[in-house]
Amino acid sequence: MLELLGLDPESEAVYRQMLADPHGGVDELRLRLGLSEKAVRAALDKLADLTLLRASRDDPGRLRPVSPERGLELILRRQEEELARRQQELTLSRAAAARAVAEYADLRPEAAPGAPERLEGLDAIQAKLEVLTQQLTEECLSVMPGGAQSAASLEASKPLDQDAMERGVRIMTLYQDSVRNDQATFAYAQWMTSLGGKVRTAPILPPRLLIFDRRVAVVPIDPANTRRGALCTSEPGIVASLVALFEQTWTTAVPLGAGRGEDADTGLSPGERELLRLLATGLTDEAAGKRLGVSLRTVRRQMAALMERLGAASRFEAGLKAAQRGWL
Repeated sequence: MLELLGLDPESEAVYRQMLADPHGGVDELRLRLGLSEKAVRAALDKLADLTLLRASRDDPGRLRPVSPERGLELILRRQEEELARRQQELTLSRAAAARAVAEYADLRPEAAPGAPERLEGLDAIQAKLEVLTQQLTEECLSVMPGGAQSAASLEASKPLDQDAMERGVRIMTLYQDSVRNDQATFAYAQWMTSLGGKVRTAPILPPRLLIFDRRVAVVPIDPANTRRGALCTSEPGIVASLVALFEQTWTTAVPLGAGRGEDADTGLSPGERELLRLLATGLTDEAAGKRLGVSLRTVRRQMAALMERLGAASRFEAGLKAAQRGWL
């Protein structure tokens, strides 16, 4: 009952027993409470530290219990004093942090007005995302292509996403359909929806993209190698164009829990249609797999099935027959 006041169950039991029988010694307490002598003596030390026990003036060498009204009031008063001290330290720490941030800002090279900020490497990207997420007030839009996301990326994103959603920020995320094949990423997407986030999937997505409150956008320097770094821009024209791209993709995507049915006329799934379209443009199996967020083995398996359905002996013949049937 009194653990919030720093009193563990054994110490409270000893205190109650001493209130009932102030003259009992260590042996009596040990027998009545079923505790070891060591536990009883530890409880007595704890009670003395909390000033719930004091030296007896009538019986030198013994301890007497302080009344609950007086003893617990003293504990509460000490806790209030400790809280006030910590609040004062926190105020001083905030002021020191604000001064440090201002000093560090002066050390950074000045960027031209409106110029994008270049974030070199994963550490710089993570640090910037932490700041931008903390400043979020309304909405975060994100495009996460490539199917399975790295464990490091998911681990870094989780506390940021959770904090934002707990503050009432609306989070809308686009994954590729192939994310359903990766247990860790799919579980993360489900976790997002359980907290109120909106998640949709599509066969093909634009490059990786993050938009904060429709004011700041972060895009990779090289979409083919996101480890190189990112560009952060608040240029209104660029951000507005990226928002439009996101919204256009969002309208054609489907909710995470919804399935994608086959086309009634062709019997093709959206993924199969996109695969045919990509290969028809001259992409290799490997490049098509990267665009779809699936493995090379999956691409070859799907293409073999399509060639069988088309009755084609080669990729070229498959392309011709797919075009003749209106599949492309």
